[in-house]
Amino acid sequence: MPVAPGDVVEGKVVKVVKFGVIVEVGEGKQGLVHISEIADAFVRDVGDYFEEGDSAKVKVLGTDDRGRLQLSVKQAETREPIRPVEPQPRRSDQSRGPESFEERLSAFMKHSEKRLVDLKRNRDPKRRKKRRK
Repeated sequence: MPVAPGDVVEGKVVKVVKFGVIVEVGEGKQGLVHISEIADAFVRDVGDYFEEGDSAKVKVLGTDDRGRLQLSVKQAETREPIRPVEPQPRRSDQSRGPESFEERLSAFMKHSEKRLVDLKRNRDPKRRKKRRK
């Protein structure tokens, strides 16, 4: 039975290499599961996940220009859809702060001016307290 892109098939790990695993998926067809397609987490060592002779459920991604299969283990796993997050109730208008642009700009300018005054006060050598020995 030939395999087509998108098929999920059971295969046997033929070889473990540094950059992935070679999996035989039937009829003598072999394909590579790249290290980036083994798990959702960072894979430092392929040997932590597979050994020669292990069975692996893989998804056929396609073929490369040489006719070799490109496979994925992490895409073959069925995942439950992520439930949407329910929106949080809005806070009351009083706790939200200034609403109009002018009010927000005014608040920013006051805060900015205060910070500049503090900065100038700390940098002015005449205002610094002299340390006595």
